[in-house]
Amino acid sequence: MSNNNFVIKVENLGKQYRLGQVGTGTISHDLNRVWHKIRGKEDPYLKVGDVNDRSAKGGSDLVWALKNINFEVKQGEVLGIIGKNGAGKSTLLKLLSQITAPTIGDIKIKGRIAALLEVGTGFHPELSGRENVFLNGAILGMSKQEIRSKFDEIVDFSGVEKYIDTPVKRYSSGMMVRLGFAVAAHLEPEILIVDEVLAVGDAEFQDKCIGKMKNVSSQGRTILFVSHNLATMKALCTKGLLLEKGGVVCEGKMNEVIERYIANVIKASQEGNIPENASVCNTGIAKFKRINLKDTKGSLISDIPYLSPIVLEMELLSTMNLPENTLLDVRISTLDGIELVHTMNKYNPLDQSQINKGSNIIRCEIENYLQPGKYSLSIGIHQNEGATIEFVQNIMDINVLNITSDDKKDYLFDFRLAYVRFNSKWSVKN
Repeated sequence: MSNNNFVIKVENLGKQYRLGQVGTGTISHDLNRVWHKIRGKEDPYLKVGDVNDRSAKGGSDLVWALKNINFEVKQGEVLGIIGKNGAGKSTLLKLLSQITAPTIGDIKIKGRIAALLEVGTGFHPELSGRENVFLNGAILGMSKQEIRSKFDEIVDFSGVEKYIDTPVKRYSSGMMVRLGFAVAAHLEPEILIVDEVLAVGDAEFQDKCIGKMKNVSSQGRTILFVSHNLATMKALCTKGLLLEKGGVVCEGKMNEVIERYIANVIKASQEGNIPENASVCNTGIAKFKRINLKDTKGSLISDIPYLSPIVLEMELLSTMNLPENTLLDVRISTLDGIELVHTMNKYNPLDQSQINKGSNIIRCEIENYLQPGKYSLSIGIHQNEGATIEFVQNIMDINVLNITSDDKKDYLFDFRLAYVRFNSKWSVKN
């Protein structure tokens, strides 16, 4: 790797954890490590341990959350880090933010880092929002005068002015994220690190944050961003890094990395069974077990005729009777992650009394105005306040044909000018 103009350089980075224990291990292990170090030999326990694969039972109580990580980020680049849950994304950001130390390898960083990794990161719960702004600025090495010059801008961006003198332990998670991002983005760090935490905020605030990050990068500052929203990653990031089981699968242009990620995403089987490890997020309350694509008569199909409804049949296994305000949603996106369709039972209420403890069969019929082509489908279940119970991303590909259900070609062009066709009324007045 070159040394030209990099602000972050990572070489042979690895992080190992001991399962089921807190601390460095047993006294005998520590003594053995010291003995090897005195003799100038490698730590013997670095040679053992399983790869971080959640789907397989390990044979060791040591696990590599990250191993053999090498990359560099230049000034002004926006690096998007993607991968499934457990791939090592958050661990990598914690290492780069110096919250935890690597087991092996080197991290070279030029400049101040501001990180927003978890709700409330860097905030003292007993201090007010105002006091925490000044505390975070001091941690970044800024003077009171510098922080004071940015204070009004931070508060205005966060939208929590009414509560700025209230202890942050009274804040909701959304308010905490708003203030946390405003502080991280406005105190002018050379490097801004943002985890999936922005998903806690509402859509308006997320758009505001994306705009601010674009502005920050245009000023020559560097951003590292983790998100499961591929469309956002594609729009914001200039470079991508794909992690899998604690290792780097590929690095390069964001579009190419997203394509590689989508190609490797776990899909439902031909019979519609959803693998155990397919969830992007799962609380254990309920889990999707099966999804099938059907026609309006209930027969299984693999492709959807142009303009025919998209009929989904899903099996949901619940550990409890779900409340009436539980939300189910279906999302359809392009293969590179741009969401085109989003529908929820909130818009067309479902009889929630049907969702009980045990197995439930849920049917969803969606009007189809998608142009012929291939798309990706995701499904989720959420509590009414927005907290996700389970979300399964890109679990099924659907192919919209350029013929109608009666096999008559009903598509006027050999190319499409958009992804979605809307009905419209036309008239001419002379």
